[in-house]
Amino acid sequence: MTVGPAPFGKRLADATAAHGPVCVGLDPHTPLLEAWGMGLEEFAATFVDAFAGRVSIVKPQVAFFEAHGARGYVLLEWVISALRDAGTLVLADAKRGDIGSTMAAYAQAWLGEGSALQSDAVTVSPYLGFGSLQPALDRAPEHGIFVLSATSNPEARELQSGIRQSIVDEAAAINTVADGLGSVGVVIGATLETAPDLSQLNGPILMPGVGAQGAGPDEVRKLAGGLPGVLPAVSRDILKAGPDIAKLRAAADSFNERFAFLR
Repeated sequence: MTVGPAPFGKRLADATAAHGPVCVGLDPHTPLLEAWGMGLEEFAATFVDAFAGRVSIVKPQVAFFEAHGARGYVLLEWVISALRDAGTLVLADAKRGDIGSTMAAYAQAWLGEGSALQSDAVTVSPYLGFGSLQPALDRAPEHGIFVLSATSNPEARELQSGIRQSIVDEAAAINTVADGLGSVGVVIGATLETAPDLSQLNGPILMPGVGAQGAGPDEVRKLAGGLPGVLPAVSRDILKAGPDIAKLRAAADSFNERFAFLR
């Protein structure tokens, strides 16, 4: 009898207990490459050396690899594989959303067994209807699904204001059958003044906007303090410590210490 992988929620809880709650963003944009004095390949290799096996979860921003075409995708495949082989969870920040067979293809690409891009979790957009995400949701609980709910960018406020709670509620309904932390999470901007009611979610909460965008422990505590599975996402304020590997690790450790109350 073949035993499948543990649910993503369980693996995430174990990883954050071991390494802390901070999700380290991998955003190889041009100014950062220039600041490090490296090309894309060397940057990615340095990042993997610094964090593989040392943090709970890493979030590659897919767009920055897509910008390099086939070369970027080949490198992203290697990054995902190297991190996962080291026991670090990978959340592909792809923000995919579509209907029918197209959504099924996205789910296969980012979560499917045998896919070169297979990650532990993926971000998805529900704005063609929460039900349109079903092909990705079917990959839970083995994989994590992070649904955009209340992002911090001002352009989204009017669109999201009427539906952000319903997105949380839909995710919560799926997680009710979970034994422990569920695998369907939401994305909540840490810079928001208020968040939807997250008390019944029982799933992971990805909180971008920490560090350079202005949010810190106080903001995260106000929006989601006391809830399980909260993942402050930090990119620029950790990566600015590079390319020195010891300094990168120290920066990640520092943020994990600041958010130790989430463990």
